[in-house]
Amino acid sequence: MTGRILLLGATGYTGGLVLDALLRRGARPTVAGRDAAAVAALAERSGGLDHAVVDAADPAGLRAHLRPGDVLVTTVGPFERHGHHVARAAADVGAHYVDSTGEVGFVRALHDRHHRRARETGSVMLPAFGYDYVPGLLAGTLAALRAGGAARALDIGYFATGPLRNGTSRGTRATMRDGLALPSARRHRHRLVEERTASRVRAFTVGGRRRSAFLVSGSEVLFLPETSPELSDITVYNGWFSALSRPISLLSAATDAVTRLPGGRGLTERLTRPLAGGPPGGPDAARRARVRSHVVAVASTGAPASMPLAEVHVEGPDPYGLTGELMAWAAQRLTREAATPGVVGPIDAFGLDAFREACAGIGLGPV
Repeated sequence: MTGRILLLGATGYTGGLVLDALLRRGARPTVAGRDAAAVAALAERSGGLDHAVVDAADPAGLRAHLRPGDVLVTTVGPFERHGHHVARAAADVGAHYVDSTGEVGFVRALHDRHHRRARETGSVMLPAFGYDYVPGLLAGTLAALRAGGAARALDIGYFATGPLRNGTSRGTRATMRDGLALPSARRHRHRLVEERTASRVRAFTVGGRRRSAFLVSGSEVLFLPETSPELSDITVYNGWFSALSRPISLLSAATDAVTRLPGGRGLTERLTRPLAGGPPGGPDAARRARVRSHVVAVASTGAPASMPLAEVHVEGPDPYGLTGELMAWAAQRLTREAATPGVVGPIDAFGLDAFREACAGIGLGPV
């Protein structure tokens, strides 16, 4: 396989991390974006890379830059606004696709719109292939295996160890702000249901102490049933700011109530705009080095007050660095070896052994 890697959004924060990871692996991606001067300058200072002027809103332009077997890597979000044309171009051409979305609604739409076409053209489509939500897929799979098929419910909590003050990117803040007004998907009795984000708060043991986390969406509810069909209930939680979990739950309830009023959605956007403020970009290397990703998966029978059957903790590099490394690995792997086509999760695409080995190589694994 001799596909090229086209990195769309290379001049952005996450795109820059993916580019750095690709270059460390010896890859020579084509960097792409809509700002011709910025893309050309990035290509020059990155060792004279090929570059292309591409607009995510122009599917015809995207298709002109893609060939079957190429790998389109995109970090251009929010994906609900900017991602659909990009995904369609890859599926139509038969190019592979890797994105950094944390928007599970977008992942669901991707499957509904492009899974069949991708299977026809041989396109492997890997959405949310970063900190959102690869560690949870790894931890959840290992917990289900450790439970020996007896587990029916799986709770997954996302945490970060180390100082998070001023440690989130503008993109993360925007996604979290938007998420307060959107429902979160969870799997209940083998079916996807939607509940108000942060309507549930659960405590996990992390580093020997109890930390709270609130309900969020996660692609685990979409992809884990493919590899662990015995699981009837899957719920994902975010515990980055554990002490604020219950206040965030109250804020979510208030946001939901306001949104239901006439003109409420616009009012909600204005009131929550400060949550996504701050400078562009994200934490620098020194700040990222002080933070570690930590994800826990607890498997149980699902009965009230049931004891855990298995509990798996995985830890790895900081969330942003981890995203860059995971996306770079997936892109390079897709240029070299065949994988299962369609809109798929990492285990479906590559198999558990290859997936675990890749994660271990990046520094993500059980602790």
